[in-house]
Amino acid sequence: MKINSIYNENCLDTMAKMPDDFVDMVITSPPYDDLRVYQGYHFDYEPIVKQLYRVLKPGGVVIWVVADRTVNGNETGTSFKQALFFKEVGFNLHDTMIYAKNNPIPSDCGKRYRQCFEYMFCFSKGQPKTFNPIMQDMASAKAFKSFRITKTGRNDLEHNHVAPSQRKVNNIFFYNVGTSSSKDKVAFQHPAIFPEQLAIDQISTWTEENDLVYDCFMGSGTTAKVAHQLNRKWIGSEISAEYIAIIEKRLAIYNQDNLFSANES
Repeated sequence: MKINSIYNENCLDTMAKMPDDFVDMVITSPPYDDLRVYQGYHFDYEPIVKQLYRVLKPGGVVIWVVADRTVNGNETGTSFKQALFFKEVGFNLHDTMIYAKNNPIPSDCGKRYRQCFEYMFCFSKGQPKTFNPIMQDMASAKAFKSFRITKTGRNDLEHNHVAPSQRKVNNIFFYNVGTSSSKDKVAFQHPAIFPEQLAIDQISTWTEENDLVYDCFMGSGTTAKVAHQLNRKWIGSEISAEYIAIIEKRLAIYNQDNLFSANES
């Protein structure tokens, strides 16, 4: 396999070239529920999930960003069907995160609230080998007492503990979407990109430098750009030659901008 490359083919063909236990992480957003026309290509998730389990290293994770459409007033539940199939194949459903949109596209929702989120499932092959949590400062680090239980009842210990000054962020992540989700204008020639910060947060959390990240639906190339930016190796599959042209333009601009930055420093 050629690293840091995009394969213009069905992701099943790409994964067929990979040995077992090959990639450290997968992050992708599949073309779910026909919410957009994806160059006329059909998406069959079951064989893809099986191959993802084979090529993922033990301790690796798949970040699967997906949602449901509403048909005749009834949500499809596709996201849940896919999550349950991942479990059937052998994955752990390690975390059900939410990707919430700060600025969702206005729409007439009928007799329901505005839809402003997608599921961001984290499936793991065993227990994740890497976890670099995003931390946030706590408002105050108050001291608190510890207690012990004795036969005569609860007694105070003679020392106090100080609460940590930071804690892990919650598993609901808020991002801007649309043109405020990336500075790369060329990326928006693709009909559906996910925010760069989403990829930054997830790749940073579940991998270390030089780990290999795979995106089986590369789309506009966000995974490739962010993986490169974070010093991770990457491979992408993209069946549309039109979208690959977008990715190549986007990466060329990114590399050129970084070359100028390096020369200036």
